[in-house]
Amino acid sequence: MHLPPKVTSRAFERLAEIGAADNGQALRIAVEGGGCSGFQYEIKLDTPDEGDLILEGNGQKVLIDTASLPFLENAEIDFSQELIGARFVVNNPNASSSCGCGTSFSM
Repeated sequence: MHLPPKVTSRAFERLAEIGAADNGQALRIAVEGGGCSGFQYEIKLDTPDEGDLILEGNGQKVLIDTASLPFLENAEIDFSQELIGARFVVNNPNASSSCGCGTSFSM
């Protein structure tokens, strides 16, 4: 059984703070080949495409394309605010290792 990714309330709250939905945009999480560990996350504001999985909360949306879904099964999309900066992060139980940059991983 495939479990879709989850989005934390903190991530939806941050999207609301930046007014993503006000501009017709949502947070897109995609997995691409590359990066220092084999795969990398692309995280950006975007508009929905046909076939996207749309996760909704707090009046906001997170988009995931069908090609990225298997890589993000049961992952958690969160917003992290640390001394080094604030960013959206993916906590992915499918990643066997990840890079210090936080956007690159291997399966």
